[in-house]
Amino acid sequence: MSHLWTADALVAAVAGRPIGNMPEGISGISIDSRTLQPGEAFFAIKGEAMDGHDFATAAIKAGAGVLIIAEGKLPALGRLTAPMIVVPDVLVALEKLAIASRMRSRARIIAVTGSVGKTSTKEALRHVLSAVGRVHASAASFNNHWGVPLTLARMPQDTDYGVFEIGMNHPDEIRPLVKMVRPHVAIITVIAAAHLGFFRNLDEIAKAKAEIFEGLEPEGAALLNRDDPRSTLLAKMARQAGVAHVFGFGEAQRSTYRMIDCVVEADHSIITAKIAGKELVVRVGAPGRHMAQNALAVLGAAHLVGAEVTRVAEALADLSAAPGRGARHMLSLSDGPFTLIDESYNANPASMRAALTLLRDTPVAEGGRRVAVLGDMLELGAQSQKLHAGLAEMVTESHADMVLLAGPEMQALADALPEGTNVTYQATTEALKPLLLGALRPGDVVMVKSSKGIGFAKLVDTLLKTFPAYPAETAI
Repeated sequence: MSHLWTADALVAAVAGRPIGNMPEGISGISIDSRTLQPGEAFFAIKGEAMDGHDFATAAIKAGAGVLIIAEGKLPALGRLTAPMIVVPDVLVALEKLAIASRMRSRARIIAVTGSVGKTSTKEALRHVLSAVGRVHASAASFNNHWGVPLTLARMPQDTDYGVFEIGMNHPDEIRPLVKMVRPHVAIITVIAAAHLGFFRNLDEIAKAKAEIFEGLEPEGAALLNRDDPRSTLLAKMARQAGVAHVFGFGEAQRSTYRMIDCVVEADHSIITAKIAGKELVVRVGAPGRHMAQNALAVLGAAHLVGAEVTRVAEALADLSAAPGRGARHMLSLSDGPFTLIDESYNANPASMRAALTLLRDTPVAEGGRRVAVLGDMLELGAQSQKLHAGLAEMVTESHADMVLLAGPEMQALADALPEGTNVTYQATTEALKPLLLGALRPGDVVMVKSSKGIGFAKLVDTLLKTFPAYPAETAI
């Protein structure tokens, strides 16, 4: 059996003190006793809400091969008979293991940040690079102070391509993480009004995102969205960080990886792009112009890490959107199907525009309507009311026939929509739910979009549980 880490390597990497009979090696790394698999090492991290040491017994019952625990917690866990590695601080130990993992790896590493599209771009890279090698990428949105080192620590030694998402909502959060990841390519997808509650303006957000350049490997490359008004600022900051190779993607003439044409269809897009001097016609399986933009970044990054671009481009054809990020479901009513577009994971003004454009571009069947179900965008600070009201033009341009709104901040949009708009506002997600369920008709296209904290994922779950999937072979 091959191990992710031998016990000796694990002990050395975390600089810990072993207690008990160590296993020969461990098969994985876990920080959650509920999902731990037999043979994995359990890192008992202390978080804001819970302390992993309280779940040590559960981890042992789940089959943990070894526990990594804090010296200060050892007396309270003295009766446990499982093998342990004792360290001063468990999160620091995980970070040390992450650094050791990066040091032993020969993988080509890509890091992704940005206000919108981080996870979609990361997942697209995971998908397409799997066609040309062994890929290791962040699970879900593991992009913070524990998610990034956990992902690094889990990276197998024989990985060909590593893809890491790095997020932030304050300055100085990306810097320590990217210095662990040490990417060969750093992508910034776009700078937009996200987390404005913690920043004065978009330039400050750009400067915080630009911390990703500080961890680039020597001769590494920055890959920027040249359609973003702040790409010039980002390029300047990349060079100030010592990055010699700055490339761009987008529709702008100066883009290294340039989109010449984009045809958006209901369930895919066809883009014509110039990549490394060659013109390619590429089918992108996930629909929406924003996904076509992400595909440009993917093709550019693949080229920069030396992947075979033609095979990567072919793999984009069967790319699909992830749950909460544009995933589509055809669901059955008693007298016909309707389409659900699940955009419930997160929201800010830029991603709202992308989702509403996707709704506009999705054809409806005869008798059907476009239904926009929108919830609050969070972390927008003092500008929140203005930015919510500012969605009115986007909603109008989406040709939505019905608009259902929920959340305290969405009152501003309800008030700003033009007279004659078919709009219904409720203060809470729960209050909106029966109205949504009662409004559906065959042929409708229903797009659900909000920040995660509003709980619109529950609306999606309710729709999926209430209405069975429409048989694919008879789908319209």
